[in-house]
Amino acid sequence: MDPKFTRHEIETGRALFAGDWRFTAAASTPASLPKMHGTEIAFAGRSNVGKSSLINALTGRKALARTSRTPGRTQELIFFTADEKLHLVDMPGYGYAAAAKSKIAQWSELIEAYLLGRANLARVYVLVDARHGLKATDAPTFKALGNAAVSYQVVLTKADEVKPAELATRVAEVEAAMTKWPGAFPGILVTSAHTGTGMTELRAAVARLLNER
Repeated sequence: MDPKFTRHEIETGRALFAGDWRFTAAASTPASLPKMHGTEIAFAGRSNVGKSSLINALTGRKALARTSRTPGRTQELIFFTADEKLHLVDMPGYGYAAAAKSKIAQWSELIEAYLLGRANLARVYVLVDARHGLKATDAPTFKALGNAAVSYQVVLTKADEVKPAELATRVAEVEAAMTKWPGAFPGILVTSAHTGTGMTELRAAVARLLNER
């Protein structure tokens, strides 16, 4: 059992994500956002950081969220749920320079409207590729989340592709860098959608978050 979480939190987290998860909505404009109900947990990150793969691993569904090797494929806010009490939101990837400026502006407007107007948004997990660590393109997202007063936490992805010693260094680097962002929730979650590493902890973290609301 992970010492950071109780046995109850781990079991509650397992049960939370053991349901029949399904796609419920997609929003490409602020006007098309679904009505608020239940609690939402969103996943943000640079293009190709592994958001869709993480959501699939978290829910135990191989094809719930569409994955692609093409950066910028997710161009909407995609909503998933299992029981209407908890909703997962796959946000458009950022930092993809080849996207048209008009498309980037549209994504930015959508995300800003979502962050500022979503009272049921409990936390945004910002995914960071463990192979590369934080990039300059992450900063605007941290700033936007802070300005919107939305709770957020960093999750390292693709940990299986980094040697243990390098991974430990990366975690320390990211933790140190995140102290400059006072709005960030402390602690770095380390995951691998490929091996399942960190899924138990992430599920337990969501269970704790829901219990505290």
